[in-house]
Order: sequence, then structure tokens, then C-alpha cells
Amino acid sequence: MSDTPNTPLLDRVHTPADLKQFNDRELSQVADELRAETISAVSETGGHLGAGLGVVELTVALHAVFDTPKDRLIWDVSHQCYPHKILTGRRDRIRTLRQKDGLSGFTKRSESPYDPFGAAHSSTSISAALGFAVARDLGGAPEHGIGDAIAVIGDGSMSAGMAFEALNNAGHLKKRMIVILNDNEMSIAPPVGAMSSYLSRLYAGAPFQELKAAAKGAVSLLPPPFQEGARRAKDMLKHMTVGGTLFEELGFSYLGPIDGHDMDQLLAVLRTVKDRATGPILIHAITKKGKGYRPAEQAIDKGHATAKFDVVTGKQTKAPSNAPSYTKVFADALLQEAAGDDKIVAVTAAMPDGTGLNLFAERYPSRCFDVGIAEQHGVTFCAGLAAGGMKPFCAMYSTFLQRGYDQVVHDVAIQRLPVRFAIDRAGLVGADGATHAGSFDIAYLANLPGFVVMAAADEAELKHMVATAVAHDEGPIAFRFPRGEGVGVEMPEKGEPLEIGKGRMIQDGAGVAILSFGTRLQEVQQACENLAAKGITPTIADARFAKPLDRDMILKLAADHDALITIEEGAVGGFGSHVAQLLADEGVFDNGLKFRSMVLPDIFIDQASPADMYAVAGMNADDIEAKVLEVLGVAQLPDRKLK
Repeated sequence: MSDTPNTPLLDRVHTPADLKQFNDRELSQVADELRAETISAVSETGGHLGAGLGVVELTVALHAVFDTPKDRLIWDVSHQCYPHKILTGRRDRIRTLRQKDGLSGFTKRSESPYDPFGAAHSSTSISAALGFAVARDLGGAPEHGIGDAIAVIGDGSMSAGMAFEALNNAGHLKKRMIVILNDNEMSIAPPVGAMSSYLSRLYAGAPFQELKAAAKGAVSLLPPPFQEGARRAKDMLKHMTVGGTLFEELGFSYLGPIDGHDMDQLLAVLRTVKDRATGPILIHAITKKGKGYRPAEQAIDKGHATAKFDVVTGKQTKAPSNAPSYTKVFADALLQEAAGDDKIVAVTAAMPDGTGLNLFAERYPSRCFDVGIAEQHGVTFCAGLAAGGMKPFCAMYSTFLQRGYDQVVHDVAIQRLPVRFAIDRAGLVGADGATHAGSFDIAYLANLPGFVVMAAADEAELKHMVATAVAHDEGPIAFRFPRGEGVGVEMPEKGEPLEIGKGRMIQDGAGVAILSFGTRLQEVQQACENLAAKGITPTIADARFAKPLDRDMILKLAADHDALITIEEGAVGGFGSHVAQLLADEGVFDNGLKFRSMVLPDIFIDQASPADMYAVAGMNADDIEAKVLEVLGVAQLPDRKLK
């Protein structure tokens, strides 16, 4: 396979309507060409690969049979949508995926009418599709019209409670809608739990290979001459392997399993459903993540997410790092602590590799739990573990912890249970864009009574914060750290517990003090080096804690300086707001203190490199330097356009 594949049929496809010119055999060729084009594009941009390769035939078949965008096609998570984007008028920009001013790596309503619903988190598609179906029947969007509502959801996403809530409601309402269960036996990590076991039983045995009539469609949708034979086959399958009973009990007609890479099966089933469906239908399609690209098929994660790579070998081209990643530092520190404390357990929600807990699972399999895509359950599970005398570490990305926020409040904070939250991907994360940015956790955790909230300024501080969390038994505690590599500081042999609510001084100066919370400290230090050349020497402090605040340090900084600037990798309402409340309560502003808070702006920032995203946010070294000059009256902060 070359970097520039030959795609004569795909070259004739500019919108999905162009697929209707092809016969079924030609559509299979279009799928082959689409797979080659997807591999070629992702080799240049990096991104999610395996999921898209697994739905190539399904993508072609859906767009060939249905009439998008009138028919609303909703991709759950939507990390599998690159082939969809190629077919929907965006092929000329596909090599800008996940780059600044380029295509999003997920569906995005503002990007194309073929993306009717944006996503990046899982298990939302069925709810959204039901919303479209009801809006259609109530006369919504008359200027465009709404046809069929089609949700494509993976088996991993089916483990989330929201998917079942939507299935239950859709079965009750009995609206015509289509759910396609894309069953590849692998979400990001191998899926876990009863749902995965149930789906595995559906196709573990030979009967599905032998009784293909049952896989061609629901009995009621088949032409009359075939219905009786299909009914007998279906009944046999039910008795042998449970069949689609679960979904049918929820009110859905169940079709499948079918081969999601067999274009003949896909087209036959989809055409039958389009012509004859009256209520909610679930089509169960078996696919293979990474299908058609050997390096992805052989990878443990089936090529879920990749940097740029060589198409021929599949080897990723990633620059070497001089420092360990924050995720690896967390994982190693937790392993070190767990070796001496058998009460430490670790919990993640379908992200063992992403959070580093795969290493913990290898060492302590009985003390590591992957709950699947079920953050709400994961948080309350940790609450139960803590109430039972264990020391649970709940390791989740900031953006995913949002999904379990009610449980954080109700089950953890109110009960003052000592759950340890390890919050990865804090701040702006780069190519995944706004949906994956860890922008809000400081604000949504620091406003909870009894919570301890920390942020590591570097990888050594992170190791100390892991030790601090282990030692803290008085209530919930969280520590946040960014994606990517550390800064290369010398690492301690072992983490030492920090005094709760105490920061540290980094540099003594005069005139203005900068109080940093998190890894913007490196940018603060660079800004102060630049300011030193201008004869300005700010004081620098690392807050370490957003809650409880180091009152003594903050009030002393305020008393000894004319101006105080806080900076954090989070949204308004976080660390800076707590500092401002303290200063107001203590009457410090009455003494003329100038106070500024540098936070993420009140916008969602699109994908780019982290440095570019922080430049848009106005939080890089040059911005900090300009803020100091502005507050001292030396110069005005330059205008910045927020995109």
C-alpha cells in the first residue's frame, strides 16, 4: 500500500449522493479505496485509526442506502468518523485532521451538515437519535426536514448507563429509529462486564455461521416466502445463544448478528430496514477494529490512537523525549506506594493504558479494576471501596470525570470519603480539542466542602502528590496533571507527603508577585527571566493547593507587593476565584492591592498544538510578561483575538 493510493471510484465521490451511481460490487471497491485513503491520511496526521477502519464498509453502505444529511447519521464518540468525513465533502481537507484550523477529529455540527450531532464522549448517540426522531414526528426543522435517525454505537459504549436509559425510553416511545450496534469486542481497552459477555455469547458458536438466513434481518421484515424458515432459525438461535432477547425486551426489533464487513449483507439489511421499519430497530453488526491494515490488526489496542506513522511498516514516527510522561510518573509512583500498602487499589473507566493503570494491573491484578465506560459507577464504586477501608485511586481524564460529577458530590464529598482522584489530561490537551480539554475540574472540585485539590507544577511534585494522597484519610483529595512529558527535573527517590494547604516559594522579588497553580509555572519562570532583563524581578510562588488555600502565604504576598497575579490551567471559578474571595474577605483590596487572575478564556478552544492553544488562551510566557508590565503600568497588554 503506497502513501498515495489509487482511488478511481472514490475520486468520483464528492457527496454521499454520488454513491448511488455505483452497483453493489463497485460499492465494495469504493470501501477498499476508502480504507486505503483513511490509512494514508492518518499516517500523515496521526489520530484515531482502528475504529475508523472497522466501519469502512458500514460507512459506505449507510451513505449509499440512506439520504444524508436529511437522514441523520449519528456516530457515537465519533472517533470512527474519518471515513465518513472523506465521503461527505471533506476529503480535500482530510490531511488537516486534528490540526490548528483543520478538521476536528470528531463530528462537529459547525463543520458540516453531515455532522448532525457533535460528539467525542461515549454513549450519547441513542439519546440524540431519539431526540431527532421525536422532533421529526413533531414537525421540527421544517426548512430541512428530518428523515431517519440512525445511531452507530460501539459495544464498549453500550456499557454506559446512558445508552440503556436511551434504549429503554426509545422502546417505550416506539418511534421509528435505527440503532446499529458496532460490535468489535474492543472499545479503547478490551471491554469488560456483563454486556460484553452477553454480546460475546451471541456469536461465540457456529450456529450464526450456519444459519445466515437469521442474520439477514428480522423475521417481520423479510419477504413472506422466507419468513417461516427465518422464524424457525431465529427461535433455534434464541434457545441456543439467547439471541437478541435483551434488546427485544427493551422494545427493539433485533436483527443480527451480521457481518459488518460483508457489503452484500449490509446493503440487504439496511435497504430492508429503510423500506419497512416502523418502530425502533437494533442491527447488530460484527466488525474488526483495525480491519484491513495489518499493523493495526496486530496491535494490542488495534491501532486505536496513533502518532504519524510509516504506512508500509506501521511504525510511529514520534520524537524521543528527555523526560518521562506525567502519566508514567503517576503510574510508577502509585506502584511504589502500593508495594508498601496493600490497601491501595486503582480504578479506571475503560482507560487503563491512557491513565497508566495497565502497569498497576500487571503487578496487582486483584487490586486494579476497569469498570468500562461507566464513570458514574466508577466514582461510587470508589466511594464504596473507601467506606470499606480501602484506599482507592480513581484515575480518570479530567474531561471524563465530568460524567461522574453527581457521584463525586453525592457519594464522595457529602460523606467525606477518602477517595483519591488522579486527574490526567488537565488543561488544554492539543489535537483532541475542546471536547477533551481538562478545563473545568479545578472549579467543579474546589467548590465542594472538604475537598483537597492539588496541581503538580512538574513531575517531581506529582510524585509527592501521589504520596500525599496515600497519606490523606480525612476526606476526598484530588491531584491534576497534564498530558505529555515532564520538564526534566531531578526526580526524588520516593514521594514525600506534602503538608496539606501549604505552597512553596520559588523566587523572592519585589513589586509584583505571581502565584502559579499547576504547570504554567514553567512559563512563569521563563517570563520572569525575560522581565529580569528589563530590571523587573517578580516574586514567584507555587500554590500547590487550590483547596485549602495557603492563607498565610497568600496574605503575605498581598501585603508585601503592590500587585498579585494568579495563573492556572483552568476556567474562571477556579483557583484565582478562591484567592480573590480570600483577599476580599480579609479586606486586602481596601489597601489598594492590584489583583489579576489569568485563566482560560470563556470560549471553547479548537484543536491545535498545546502551545498554540495556550497562545490563543493568552497564557504563554509572553502573555505573562505582558500581564506583569500591564499591572505595573509599564505597558498595556496587547489585544488578542480569541478564535
